[in-house]
Amino acid sequence: MLEEVRISGLGVIDEAVLQLSPGFNVVTGETGAGKTMVVSGLNLLFGGRADPTRVRPGAERASVEGRLRVDPGGEVATQVNNSGGDLDDEGSTLVLQRSVSAEGRSRAFAGGRSVPVSLLTYLADDLVAVHGQADQQQLLKPGRQREALDRYAGTELSPVLGDYQRAYQRHRAVRAELDELTSLARERAREAEDLRHGLAEIERLAPASGEDVALSAEAERLSNADALHTAATTAHDAVIGDPSSGRYEEADVLALLGAARHALEAVAQHDPVLGALAARLTEATYLISDIAAELASYVDSVEADPARLAVVQDRRAELTRLIKAYGAAGAAGPAQAPDLDAVLAWAKGAGARLAELDSDDDKIASLAAQERELAGSVAELAGQLSAIRKGAAGRFEAAVTAELAELAMPHARLAAIISPLPDYGPHGADDVEIKLAAHPGAPLLPLHKGASGGELSRVMLGIEVVFAGADPVPTFVFDEVDAGVGGKAAVEIGRRLARLARLAQVIVVTHLPQVAAFADTHLVVEKAQDGSVVSSGVTRLDDAGRVRELSRMLAGLEDSEFGRAHAGELLAAAAAERGSAGPP
Repeated sequence: MLEEVRISGLGVIDEAVLQLSPGFNVVTGETGAGKTMVVSGLNLLFGGRADPTRVRPGAERASVEGRLRVDPGGEVATQVNNSGGDLDDEGSTLVLQRSVSAEGRSRAFAGGRSVPVSLLTYLADDLVAVHGQADQQQLLKPGRQREALDRYAGTELSPVLGDYQRAYQRHRAVRAELDELTSLARERAREAEDLRHGLAEIERLAPASGEDVALSAEAERLSNADALHTAATTAHDAVIGDPSSGRYEEADVLALLGAARHALEAVAQHDPVLGALAARLTEATYLISDIAAELASYVDSVEADPARLAVVQDRRAELTRLIKAYGAAGAAGPAQAPDLDAVLAWAKGAGARLAELDSDDDKIASLAAQERELAGSVAELAGQLSAIRKGAAGRFEAAVTAELAELAMPHARLAAIISPLPDYGPHGADDVEIKLAAHPGAPLLPLHKGASGGELSRVMLGIEVVFAGADPVPTFVFDEVDAGVGGKAAVEIGRRLARLARLAQVIVVTHLPQVAAFADTHLVVEKAQDGSVVSSGVTRLDDAGRVRELSRMLAGLEDSEFGRAHAGELLAAAAAERGSAGPP
């Protein structure tokens, strides 16, 4: 419940404080005094759009602060505490703040801690319901009427609607996946055939990792076998000599190393340096001997083999064809040149993809079964939604029609027409339209066609009062929903709002004295002209002040004797009715 609201720098309001009380609070004032800014301030406080054009000329920012009495163990207190804020006055008073600068920067605070504006919007769902002319215009739209009826149905409908929406979204996802698989079946079959062909070719050739590199080296060796044999033989003879050649006069490397070693060993006892060099020559002799042995083995292994060379070249040609066909697709990146390893990588990925494609038939069958099951759930839950809405529509029709009788429209009848949609949607299969028959024999027509301007205001107020009774919030704000109404109907509006105020706190901005007379607390927005700057303040009226204000609202003259007498009568009649009223 709102206890106090401070507004500064907003529109024509320089500085204003609203001291609110439980029950029925009414806000009145002359045209242009800033009554609308009071509602704008409340909208801003509870997360509404921060419009910098509403900042008072000459002010740096507009700000609104509200003190609210909340349940310390309730959802609002929990959300504020989770955001780092604190409640005042032994944990029962919450302070909310909102400001907007002339440049459009907006800030929000809850419990003394800076918070996202979205938190204020979230808290507003549990704190306040604002019903104004803008809300009426929205409610005239058929799409909003289904939302309104669902809100009226409340906790009976919301869990079923949640179950339906989850089933509906899941059904849409499964249906889309199933449609994609079936519509692309031909393309996927062609892709599978191409993969099978490539895998069969690779399997036939059975390449091994690095085989292309090894074959390239072997082909190079076979193509130059004679030159390699001659070079290895010459090197071997130079190292160790060839006894079969008969050229004993030609010294080889090993013989020369042996002579050098013997010469040094003969004098090594005279100088250790030469002994060390002799030892190193011995090591060199062993190394050269090993090289000579390897050269001899190489000479024996190298020989021209035209048949093997042909086999190698044919194999290389087949592998090159594989690399050209599949190597680029299997390469790790554009910087990697295609090779046989890239072909093997493609084969691995192709096998996995083919397994996926081959499983499509099973997947399609599984998805089709899921789709049928989910379609059944959607249909069943949509039927439950329709049944709940029809039951809520009956109660809603009866409640609003009863309200209209109290608002001087005893013969009017309101109906919430529920008709099936051609297909299921996010909210079920129901189209909801609220219609009105203004008098007996009149056809049911859409709201904006079935009522005159004054009647429409009363109809909308009746709807709003019924909705308010279904809203579990402690504060309701009505912004001139009584526009276009007067006389006896205005008295009935005041009576209805007073009855609602026995259930919750009600704040009403009005221009009707008949409505204001029923209030428990009367606030008047006053303006003072000071050069070119208009400032407004809010005053809480005592009994004499209320008579004076109602007189102004009735006759336009605060000191009119007739107006004051009439105002006194209104106040006395309203007080008597409040005192004798039964349960709401």
